Amino acid sequence: MSRLVREADLEKALQACRGQGAYDCLVPLSGGKDSVYLIHKLKVQYGLRVLAHTTDIDIGEVAWANIRRAVDKLDIEHLVYRPPLAFYRQLFRWLLTNQEARGAVHTISYAYAPLFEGNALHVATEKGIPLVLAGYSPGQPLPERMEYEFPRLAISAVDWTPPELRASGEFSEQDLCRFWNPTRYAPGTSFPRYLAPYHAWPYDQDEIMRKVVELGLISSTKNASPVFSNYPINWLLMYSDLKNFGYNPYAPEFSALIREGKANKQYWKLMGKVVDFITLKKIYLGSHVKRHMAWLGLRDEDLRITRPSRAEWPEFVAQDWAVSAPGARPSISEAVS
Repeated sequence: MSRLVREADLEKALQACRGQGAYDCLVPLSGGKDSVYLIHKLKVQYGLRVLAHTTDIDIGEVAWANIRRAVDKLDIEHLVYRPPLAFYRQLFRWLLTNQEARGAVHTISYAYAPLFEGNALHVATEKGIPLVLAGYSPGQPLPERMEYEFPRLAISAVDWTPPELRASGEFSEQDLCRFWNPTRYAPGTSFPRYLAPYHAWPYDQDEIMRKVVELGLISSTKNASPVFSNYPINWLLMYSDLKNFGYNPYAPEFSALIREGKANKQYWKLMGKVVDFITLKKIYLGSHVKRHMAWLGLRDEDLRITRPSRAEWPEFVAQDWAVSAPGARPSISEAVS
């Protein structure tokens, strides 16, 4: 699907969502530059009624400062859901000691993200909000999970509970129910579309960092940088992957943005080395490594890869989305008929 096809689909969706309920769209707000700029663009440029939603799992001080500033500046309604501390401590600890083959960043991110994505879907479904719009930059998440839009069947027909958590026997049914599962809703329930607008619009990381500061949504360029606004536990995840793989797992993502002219090469060439150094030395922002390891009761030798990777979605989801995604080519049988 080309970017222009996505952009045309997105513009139609942003027009069609108006006036269906109390809110036109819901935006998961993490406090990073992309989600902050997204709520601005949707409210100010498109005139949409936006509900911001934050799942508070390990959101840091910088991100919270960005959230409060942006929500106040834009006068947007904001819901916060905070699961019990004991739950996500248990979740992080189990995942870090039972990592899948792609390492800690992937293992944690693809269990944490489904939690806040599912929370957003739940709120949108309950409130009749037709669109969930995420601030994912190009390359986030992996294309096989989502590229511009979550496959419709992934939302309407798939239980997102990680099977490895259920199989471990260490999590209660109450905790497993925190993940999205459409079968809990009555037949015929209408679910929202879940889109990533930055996969459709032209994207320039440096321009967004400049604009959020210029607009007063974020107080400084420092606070707009993902190095400072990301989840504090991310430093431990990078540390684990640097130890296990010998390289930073974010390098491919930022390399792709640089190749496409969407991120500054000189900035990230220098910053990448700085981030790796302070992470391995556990100093400055890298001191989060020590704090989180102490909080989780972990040692270096506990950060283990113990299981293979698995597919993001069942095969029937991928097969359906190959022919039903916006801009997808029809199957041979459909073309003939």
